[in-house]
Amino acid sequence: MSAADGPLVVGVDSSTQSTKVLVVDVATGATVARGQAPHTVTSGAGRESDPEEWYRALREALAQCGDAARRASAVAVGGQQHGLVTLDAQGRPVRPALLWNDVRSAPQAARLVDELGGPKAWAERFGSVPGASFTVSKWAWLAEHEPEAAKATAAVRLPHDYLTGRLTGDGTTDRGDASGTGWWASSTEAYDEDVLARVGLDPALLPRVVAPGEVAGTVTGGDLPLAEGTLVAAGTGDNAAAALGLGLLPGTPVLSLGTSGTVYAVSRNRPADPSGTVAGFADARGDWLPLACTLNCTLAVDRIAALLGLDREAVEPGGTATILPYLDGERTPNLPDAAGLLTGLRHDTTGGQLLQAAYDGAVHALLGALDRVLDADADPAAPLLLIGGGARGTAWQETVRRLSGRAVQVPEAGELVALGAAAQAAGVLTGEDPGAVARRWDTARGPLLEPVERKDVETLERISGVLSGAAPLLGGGNG
Repeated sequence: MSAADGPLVVGVDSSTQSTKVLVVDVATGATVARGQAPHTVTSGAGRESDPEEWYRALREALAQCGDAARRASAVAVGGQQHGLVTLDAQGRPVRPALLWNDVRSAPQAARLVDELGGPKAWAERFGSVPGASFTVSKWAWLAEHEPEAAKATAAVRLPHDYLTGRLTGDGTTDRGDASGTGWWASSTEAYDEDVLARVGLDPALLPRVVAPGEVAGTVTGGDLPLAEGTLVAAGTGDNAAAALGLGLLPGTPVLSLGTSGTVYAVSRNRPADPSGTVAGFADARGDWLPLACTLNCTLAVDRIAALLGLDREAVEPGGTATILPYLDGERTPNLPDAAGLLTGLRHDTTGGQLLQAAYDGAVHALLGALDRVLDADADPAAPLLLIGGGARGTAWQETVRRLSGRAVQVPEAGELVALGAAAQAAGVLTGEDPGAVARRWDTARGPLLEPVERKDVETLERISGVLSGAAPLLGGGNG
């Protein structure tokens, strides 16, 4: 940890598995203190967490930061996207939150797409075609399957909204996270009363959308180790926060390897992909963040390594096996009811080759979406920024290089979501653009891995062929 030269800010990353906190020096970008505490997530088709546990984790992570957190002048929360948090009239959770990777609402998503004119109409109006991950689908599922819980709901929040509200006492969100709900229309940058009426959700239950750079409120006491009156920025969703943390300029591609896998880039053009592959999210600054997401990434590959009794790096080249590691259903391609699939097994297939096939299968969908994410303004020679928990793994790096044919840059800065939240907090404190703050902190600095000579076209084509032929077995969708 470093001594501070300037004012301090707190950046929070409330992810699927844990809450992480960084206390950052605004002048230098140095991390002066950090903390982390875990969350509990249910398993199976229903993925849920208790929002009160997120708050307890935030409190514990801040306490680990000691006096540095109490001296901070501003704070912002980056959080997992899409989750549905329902609160009663006293502000207590009505039930556990439905998380982004809960796929039970796939039928409701399909029905909503049909009712509002199909994928093209949704893309033009909302920027995205909703799937099971989107909050609007989850609310429709709740209203249908747990009507008493829906009736008891006095406020609807996203995960980052919930924690920001615990800090300020007010109901706020930002355009970045709101754009992943399915009820905030990117064409108007406002809540859409038509879709809200269709799912029976009163707009009065939704948070106010705070503009980029606007202060959401101040810390209003409570039992957190933050000074009362500390400025609270709007916060945002985790991917928009990571884009802030990188100081991302338009056209630079990012591939994030975490519980989910994502590819995205900042764009000045509002996205509208009728295929549904690319979600047309807003970013946290006023631009756009076209993004494609898979549900199965590092955890799925680690699970296959564990089943094989292998270290995650114990990959071997060669072989004819193909693995589609859709252990939690899948979002890209749209196969919410799918399970993992293995084909091409031979007597001489090794465990290491099977593990490499799992890596290949996980990366395949992300690279397939990359061309859709990047628009005409993108630089085709720009290195692919590799971030997330898997980014430092050699097997992940080499798989991405081999299958993409692109140069890969691995930023040295860790915890980019928390750093992006810290940059947002610094922005409300100093009036700076948070992306410029992150660039001043040089957060994207890291080793550049040169492109390999030739893309592994054969592997990509084999996976695409298996996916196409197995679509009925995997549950249909648009694979």
